Amino acid sequence: MPAAFPVRSPRFDFSATPRWWHVDSRFATAMANGMNFVFPAGERFFIRSVRHFLDQVDDPELRARAAAFIGQEAQHQRGHLAAFAALEAQGYEIRSFLASYERQAYEIIEPRVPPTLCLATTAALEHFTATFAELALDTELLEDSDPAMRDLLRWHAAEEIEHRAVAFDVLGVVDGRLRVRAAGFAMALGVLTLFWAQGVRHLLRQDPKPHGYVDPARARMRAYWRQHGQRFLSRLLMYLRRGFHPDQLGSDALAAAHIAKMQEAGLLAA
Repeated sequence: MPAAFPVRSPRFDFSATPRWWHVDSRFATAMANGMNFVFPAGERFFIRSVRHFLDQVDDPELRARAAAFIGQEAQHQRGHLAAFAALEAQGYEIRSFLASYERQAYEIIEPRVPPTLCLATTAALEHFTATFAELALDTELLEDSDPAMRDLLRWHAAEEIEHRAVAFDVLGVVDGRLRVRAAGFAMALGVLTLFWAQGVRHLLRQDPKPHGYVDPARARMRAYWRQHGQRFLSRLLMYLRRGFHPDQLGSDALAAAHIAKMQEAGLLAA
């Protein structure tokens, strides 16, 4: 992993993004949009969790990587907020869900969780996103998606791979015990599943099935997870092994290749 990584500014245009932008599917698009919903406020939480402990980090290289991590997460937040505006232009009402999610997660849950567990949850969620990122960049997962949304997710995925170890390494300075890491993993899995499911449900309520509609992605999604699900699960659970470090995922070249393509296309400015 490089000692530092740049903070990039994206240039994505969602004005032509269709309502069902992922494989022309009502459900697959709701799943993708529901995941997107958790990102902006989640990234602000990641920044708070890491920043809280920076005064305990003496290693200048880790401090530099943490600063770049904070910068990248701030840019991810802006990118997804722009995508939210596109959803609203399509007629979706999303503000009530976002307000409910942020109240539950960051006004009720977060203040009651010790800062070390917040950091452990952040480190685990960074592992989740880096594992998802590998699938997004290394398989056909995003092939039949709206180009602007696909570019947004590939950019985000590549940078999640770049900074996947930062929160983990800060946690190692603060409290590197496996049981703390495992508690963060459990917390991350619970909250991500809860709020992702809430977001998907909120969208599907606003998108009733047209008469006679057959989702074109149903069989395709089953086939995809039959092919890639075991790989995803095994890499996800690597996190709970004693001696694990995110660098063991070894996907830096994959991320760098996608970043280079987007920079050549003028979609990213460093």
